[in-house]
Amino acid sequence: MNRITRRTGGDTLIEMSPTESYAGDQTSVAHSNHSDSPQAEPLTLERINTLTGVRRRETSHVGVCVSRRSSVVRMKCVAWAGGRGLDVLHLLSPLFLLQRWRKLALFLKFRSRIDKQTQSKDSVFFRDGVRRIDFILSYVEDKDGERKQERRREFEANLQKAGLELETEDKSESDDGKTFFLKIHAPWEVLATYADVLKVKVPFKANDIPDNSEIPMNWLSTPFRLPDLIMHPEPDYFTAPFDKDKADFFLIDSKDTFFSPSTRNRIVFYILARCPYTTEDKQKKGIKRLLSNGTYTSAFPLHDSRYWKRTRDPNCESERFSLYNHWATFLCFFKEQPLNLIRKYYGEKIGIYFAWLGFYTEMLFFAAVVGVICFVYGLLTYEENDWSKEICSQDIGGQIVMCPLCDKKCGYWKLNSTCSSSWQSHLFDNVGTVFFAIFMGIWVTLFLEFWKRRQARLEYEWDLVDFEEEQQQLQLRPEYETKCTNRRLNRITQEMEPYLPITSQCARTCLSGATVLFWISLIIACIIGVIAYRLAVYAAFASIMKDSPTNDLHVVGSLITPQLATSVTASCINFVIIMVLNLMYERVAIWITDMEIPKTHLEYENKLTVKMFLFQFVNYYSSCFYVAFFKGKFVGYPGDYVYMFRSSLRNEECDPGGCLIELTTQLVIVMTGKQVWGNIQEALVPWLMNWWGSRKARNHPESLYSRWEQDHDLQSFGQLGLFYEYLEMVIQFGFITLFVASFPLAPLLALINNIIEVRVDAWKFTTQFRRPVASKAHSIGAWQEILNGVAVLSVVTNAFIVAFTSDMIPRLVYMYAYQPDGEMTMKGYINDSLSIFSIAQIPEASRPEPNENPAWFNSSYTTCRYRDYRYPPGHEKEYAHTMQFWHILAAKLAFIIIMEHVVFLVKYFVAWLIPDVPSEVKARVKRERYLVQEYLHNYEVEKLKHQLISDSHNDCTCPPMIYPSLPTHEVLSECL
Repeated sequence: MNRITRRTGGDTLIEMSPTESYAGDQTSVAHSNHSDSPQAEPLTLERINTLTGVRRRETSHVGVCVSRRSSVVRMKCVAWAGGRGLDVLHLLSPLFLLQRWRKLALFLKFRSRIDKQTQSKDSVFFRDGVRRIDFILSYVEDKDGERKQERRREFEANLQKAGLELETEDKSESDDGKTFFLKIHAPWEVLATYADVLKVKVPFKANDIPDNSEIPMNWLSTPFRLPDLIMHPEPDYFTAPFDKDKADFFLIDSKDTFFSPSTRNRIVFYILARCPYTTEDKQKKGIKRLLSNGTYTSAFPLHDSRYWKRTRDPNCESERFSLYNHWATFLCFFKEQPLNLIRKYYGEKIGIYFAWLGFYTEMLFFAAVVGVICFVYGLLTYEENDWSKEICSQDIGGQIVMCPLCDKKCGYWKLNSTCSSSWQSHLFDNVGTVFFAIFMGIWVTLFLEFWKRRQARLEYEWDLVDFEEEQQQLQLRPEYETKCTNRRLNRITQEMEPYLPITSQCARTCLSGATVLFWISLIIACIIGVIAYRLAVYAAFASIMKDSPTNDLHVVGSLITPQLATSVTASCINFVIIMVLNLMYERVAIWITDMEIPKTHLEYENKLTVKMFLFQFVNYYSSCFYVAFFKGKFVGYPGDYVYMFRSSLRNEECDPGGCLIELTTQLVIVMTGKQVWGNIQEALVPWLMNWWGSRKARNHPESLYSRWEQDHDLQSFGQLGLFYEYLEMVIQFGFITLFVASFPLAPLLALINNIIEVRVDAWKFTTQFRRPVASKAHSIGAWQEILNGVAVLSVVTNAFIVAFTSDMIPRLVYMYAYQPDGEMTMKGYINDSLSIFSIAQIPEASRPEPNENPAWFNSSYTTCRYRDYRYPPGHEKEYAHTMQFWHILAAKLAFIIIMEHVVFLVKYFVAWLIPDVPSEVKARVKRERYLVQEYLHNYEVEKLKHQLISDSHNDCTCPPMIYPSLPTHEVLSECL
């Protein structure tokens, strides 16, 4: 079919730049039909006159005054203006002439476009109103125009050879006057051919298995449900892979609507990705290369309507409008998601993401409830905190002098100065923490096992049961087909296929692994640098703030401490390092993944996912791991402090309130800050970019602002778009599982964030992004294994946090074995947990400078206390660890072993108890396979009977008449 263009020979349309077109009068089009107003005035010639500010009687005269430059004409213009009482100087001023010229040009352009316009351009059909637009390509003419034009000519000719039908919108019809739009339509013959190639599953019989999944007290869920038409936009059918030679076997009511728009754009993109664009080298092919070298500027399928109102075309579904109303608005936050409609509109890959995100949010509700209960337990037992009472007591904590926290610049301090932080730590460091850590280990298992069941059900309902094999065998990446020049015989299909030699695979994999290790090492080096910064500046801040000059500040002055100043500045430096390394590593990860030349799209995504997650894991969790397992653990004691790398930097001690409260603070800041910033960035950045990009087109009337221009002005959904959505949620999953023992309210914060996240992502997909190409996925891919790994690691980390970061085990050992009165109380615990050191034995290099000590300190104080279990001065084992230290260490190790074994035993028992695939789904899969075999057998038998009857009557053999006049097209697939 020949390509149709919009340009006509007699068209005298005035060409203008975007600035010239609309800069003249910002108010002239304030009431255009492109506004969000539901009422739209009809666009008539009088309406255009009003919009442009040009009156009919003045048009010709002003045009003459502007366009001609002879003195005679100028005199006529002066006379005409004077007769109407106009200011002649104002009329002939350059600014006035330029404004009137712009208004006249805008008037002529709108009028010429309306004269040619036979239907609204806000449509998803060709100009004939029959053929649906399945894909859009856009391009502009530039300096390298001839070479790119030749590529486009050859590429489009090959598309036509493949059977696609094309129609071009000239640049004069576009908003900027520069962009051409190529509309692509796939006719039935092409769709049938490639549906056979891709083994697209289509219905052949209505589902006859009764739905017995009645939920008790189902009426309680009524407020959370959506209309049935939204939840189930299509009837339930048994499906089978499409076979072109057996088209009458399937339930084909209409060839125009048999394949959904998402299936149509997937098929067209499959062709675009494999179509060559040069005659000399057939290896140069694919729309991705043409986009990268600038031959085309964009490639995308169309949204079916505007999101805020239905389309006027009765043949268009307006599914985008339905998704916006029932899914993307925040007022629907308590409603279920229309997963079937999401899958139908965006494809299975995006549908499976939102199904997983919704299920994860539902499961977070139970974890959040238990976490709140544990937090409430800490509040209720607040007054029973004996050790905090001792710390705050003037008779106990007020009389205990603590050793300096750093060399030279830190002085002696009293224990009761940590009174408030001690009370705060009890909210999270109590018996409920142990219970919650064990509960979360079991919750993770339940979440993963129930998700497998939900995923299996979706695989069946969305026809993805056998998709993995199809993915591996049929959907080779075009880059793999192009770069792998070697061919070998496939033992299964007995056909020649491209392959990558094993030596090349090993070399590429080794180089890739070395690159990832190098970048992870770079992160660790940066972390060590930040730790060294904290150690170096803490003493400086302590010296600067010794006289508390910040107390003069209102409200916050008393809260600024050396620890806070050090943490804030170190966190800012760490944040900058994280952002810079993220930006650099993203490009490196894509480059090394491309270098490995993965065979399929699934393999490519999995390799990239693993590389990116390893990097992000170290990047985001490193600070929490440092606080939980390293900070304050290797500091020595006053006479023998441990220094970092044998330098002058003394290892950092925990906050006086304990390490757990510091881990809680770190977790809250990193987790909530990342989530809030992520949601703002996800919503604000695309909106601002779209607002700026479409600022001129917003003034167009609706009938002139075409559907392809509207989508062209939206943001492109990039290759890593869905990857970052998964990464954000998996990083959050790590925060609420790996370190949840330190903060039971973490699941509650995650739940609130995810309720917002679902709607923000839905709003973003529906209103701010172009419609992505539909793609299939039968699972969440490599993220499933990553979640399993995080779940196992979380049991270990929480056990170590309870044992070594919190004070739970030392308190229990004291209460059961070392309480002097034999009572089951914590009375005397503070004095027992602090060791004594002689001030006279502190080395000169570690002693505080004279002016650093507080005013109350004098020579009468001969000893100071520090957190450890060591013998006092003068003892025969002076400053060696006491037996209580070893008892506590043994109890910690025993707790870790017991907790890990109990949780792992319950995890594996639950995993064994819950089958991955529900029995109902297994029955449906078996029923469907049985029906496919039975119906195909009956179909072949009936077909053979008809052929024998036809042979006996006509004595001739006729070819099957499924496609009597089907033209022969080139099929772009290595799989045929």
